[in-house]
Amino acid sequence: MTMTSPTKQVQPSVDAYVEDRAVLDVRGLWKVFGPRSDKVVGSPLEELSRAELKERTGCVAAIRDVSFTVRPQEVFVVMGLSGSGKSTLVRCLTRLIEPTAGEVLLDGEDIRKASDKHLRELRRRRFAMVFQHFGLLPHRRVLDNVSYGLEIGGAKKEARYERAREVIELVGLSGYEDSYPDQLSGGMQQRVGLARALAVDPEVLFFDEPFSALDPLIRRDMQNEVIRLHREVGKTMVFITHDLSEALKLGDRILIMRDGELVQVGAPDEVVGAPVDDYVREFVRDVPRSHVLTTRWIMRPPLPDEPLDGPELGPDIVVRDAVHTVLRATRPVKIVAGGELLGVVTSEEILAVIAESPGKPEEGK
Repeated sequence: MTMTSPTKQVQPSVDAYVEDRAVLDVRGLWKVFGPRSDKVVGSPLEELSRAELKERTGCVAAIRDVSFTVRPQEVFVVMGLSGSGKSTLVRCLTRLIEPTAGEVLLDGEDIRKASDKHLRELRRRRFAMVFQHFGLLPHRRVLDNVSYGLEIGGAKKEARYERAREVIELVGLSGYEDSYPDQLSGGMQQRVGLARALAVDPEVLFFDEPFSALDPLIRRDMQNEVIRLHREVGKTMVFITHDLSEALKLGDRILIMRDGELVQVGAPDEVVGAPVDDYVREFVRDVPRSHVLTTRWIMRPPLPDEPLDGPELGPDIVVRDAVHTVLRATRPVKIVAGGELLGVVTSEEILAVIAESPGKPEEGK
């Protein structure tokens, strides 16, 4: 089987994408913890490995020269093992932790230069965060928890309650407005946290491993809830997780981190189809490729005398969704985009990918 690899981004430049704009543009971001940490970046010390830097200076480089962009209405997933720097990264993006160096541009505005007052306004109105620990106020009803951000933003009671009821209905909690957090299940509490973030109508939603404390069934339900809400409200989302299946299910693009550094960033099929090194290859080893790879990855050039009057599919159709069309076709299936023939797929290519798949994953996005 010939696999045609789409272009993948390993360390994307800040202008690597040709979208109309980047909602979030991160440039050369560093976070160094320890004594005289501000002396590391820009000196020969920044070239040392994490272990060498700690031994020589007592400092830990949690984030090392990370650059990426997040597009409008994209679900951008950051993943890595424990200690990879992913949670530190998202906290730097919101300045819950102050970065050591670099830029974090929100619609072109560097939030690192924002005053404390302006930063509070940004947090109240333009971005919101959903944490693993729900952080609900135990003495407040669901309605008051959800409207809390609007309250501290100065909204009048009637207006904030009206908005709170709208998002409570949106996340499926109608009827629980007067309940208290300890009367709700873990999944319901997380929905309250999500509703609270949505209530202020933020431009960007940040999720820091929000479902890792939930049991598997509730976690799957909440993943589906995020997908549904994204389709309905179209928010730009940055989602932190250590779970590859969660990343593949939710992410339009995935950034993989190791020891504070960016290892690879790309669409799910790029990460699975063309891992850049053994670290990523090990991550994706057990992923059923037929559930992630698209026809673009398995198409091949047509043979000189091969008939080209068979059915057509697009290049972004996931292999498992193309199976019935390809196996039923008596002719090679044409892979076409914009009227241009990119290649063909036959049962041979389809069956080869299915044979590689180790098992059946969760339902995809």
